[in-house]
Amino acid sequence: MNATRDTTAAIIVIGNEILSGKVVDTNSAYLAAELRGLGVALQRIVVIPDEVAVIANTVRDCHSAHDLVFTSGGVGPTHDDVTIAGVAQGLGRAVVRNPMLEQQLRELFGDKINEARLKLCETPEGAELVFGGHANFPALRCENVYILPGIPELLRDKFEAIKQRFATAPYHLRVVYTRTYESTIAASLTQTLAAFPELQLGSYPKLNHPEYQVRVTLESKDRDYVDRALDHLMKLLPPEAVVRTE
Repeated sequence: MNATRDTTAAIIVIGNEILSGKVVDTNSAYLAAELRGLGVALQRIVVIPDEVAVIANTVRDCHSAHDLVFTSGGVGPTHDDVTIAGVAQGLGRAVVRNPMLEQQLRELFGDKINEARLKLCETPEGAELVFGGHANFPALRCENVYILPGIPELLRDKFEAIKQRFATAPYHLRVVYTRTYESTIAASLTQTLAAFPELQLGSYPKLNHPEYQVRVTLESKDRDYVDRALDHLMKLLPPEAVVRTE
């Protein structure tokens, strides 16, 4: 197998409302699935409070450890929207008002413009405005950090518009559904992984499912490799244990 280095990513979910349980985070689950479909290896999801120092430290760590970093939340006009300041501090940049965004806001609000609304034109110095999607405002890119809104509908709109820039070699997935206990097939899984050490092998029990008890997934960016691993595993599993494959 000719392995190539994966593009790695981290997701930083920012918001006291997530940590307090007042809002359920769906953005990280969405981004995880999308990134997997693009062939990106997501290695970290972290949820942190609306605190500039915490955001800065987390962004600094993720920025150096991963190829791509996505933040979710904290980019509005209120007191707890401090993501821009945190990202800027983490990357050693100042917070500035983007002239184009400021002009658009002043044209939009006219004499009703105020400091809260002008906060919406703040960016880390040197950030790229990434337009696309149905919403008029851009996402922001600062080095390898992409700053996305926290409202799920807006985050999905922004990410959908830019996601192809992250596409790389895709993962190939094979699935085996079994009607037996996980402990029964554990040795077969271990043997398969020993024979195919680069395989990403997962085993997921499902309670009270009418069709199967364990869902086994085999993944690799090499289609032939994962197909050979599947064949190997199927020879080890008792035929009566297998419900179906896909």
